Amino acid sequence: MTPQKTVPPLVAPGPPLTAAERARYSRHLLLPQIGDEGQRRLRAARVAVVGAGGLGAPVLQYLAAAGVGRLGIIDDDVVDVTNLQRQVVHGHADVGRPKVDSAADAVRAIDPGVEVVEHRVRLTEANADLLAGYDLVVDGADNFPTRYLVNDACVRLGLPEVWGSVLRFDAQVSVFWGRPPAAWPVAPVQLRDVFPEPPPEGAVPSCAAAGVLGALCGQVGSLMATEAIKLVTGTGRPLLGRLAVLDALAGTWREVPLRAAAIGRTVAGSGDTAVVSGDQPPAPVRPADGAPTPREPGEVTPRELVGLLAADAVTLLDVREPAERAIVTIADDDLPIPLGELPARVGEVPADRPVVVYCRSGARSATAARYLAGVGYDVANLVGGVLAWAGDVDPSLPRY
Repeated sequence: MTPQKTVPPLVAPGPPLTAAERARYSRHLLLPQIGDEGQRRLRAARVAVVGAGGLGAPVLQYLAAAGVGRLGIIDDDVVDVTNLQRQVVHGHADVGRPKVDSAADAVRAIDPGVEVVEHRVRLTEANADLLAGYDLVVDGADNFPTRYLVNDACVRLGLPEVWGSVLRFDAQVSVFWGRPPAAWPVAPVQLRDVFPEPPPEGAVPSCAAAGVLGALCGQVGSLMATEAIKLVTGTGRPLLGRLAVLDALAGTWREVPLRAAAIGRTVAGSGDTAVVSGDQPPAPVRPADGAPTPREPGEVTPRELVGLLAADAVTLLDVREPAERAIVTIADDDLPIPLGELPARVGEVPADRPVVVYCRSGARSATAARYLAGVGYDVANLVGGVLAWAGDVDPSLPRY
């Protein structure tokens, strides 16, 4: 049974297809739900893809193959060797290149007739209106500030947003439209209705800290591309007002209904970790009577830490996950307590000497340092974490 259309086509049909286009897109033309008219809508569509990484890569590939007329690629990063496990528009020879350049080359290799617009920028409030030149936005960003910036810009501009997120073996996909046309049968729902504010820095680990299954990015990115095609052509029932949740280890999808101004911040994930959650960092504990007065955490640089370790003047606390420690540590005799376990294990941290906290980049350790300072510890955060240590002190250490 063919699903009933729930949203009108987003894009008007473009010019008649050429003979070459009819041959290229013949498998779409055979689908009654798309056909000639739907393919002409795709050829006239303008889609912005934010992020040319794990999710953006398959989105770009399949939208290019589908014949989307204009693809905007928004990314300010360069290709790193650690990207190659999942970001399939980039190859080994692209390491060090701007991602927008290698992604644009990959799109043009699929279909030279697709217009590619390269935006080598980090999306900010100052330049977010560049999205106004598109019919639809696909959010494949890898950080919370950009995700919320994309959402807010789409609401302001009245644009629909295909949204996806992955972490470890879990994923979530939805379509947000915070300000749809008044006459359309679409209930407005945006990212902030589900997750009102970004989680505190360091509260949710990144893929760089927690890992991600590369093939999962392909699954999720392909679904995001499908949702974009459905919106452009008015085909089927988009994921508007619905959150699809994937547990790749169990091989199961389930659906969570969404509504505007949803109460609460957390949408339950699959397995033991929600991909995007409202989980808070460790809550400060009121110091017991006679405990040291809470103080503000300080900061130390990698070179300053060298001297402190040589003098055995601090306790070095690693708040990363065990799998990260298996890759690299700063000192074999440091104290390992993952950030999420810190409230329950804070008594293991010596209170009679200064503490320096570290993680991969300094974000999670900053959260841990604030928590420890709140319960009276003399604590400092290692600025830049393991990455800075490898860059400034020991270049032989692996970066991950």
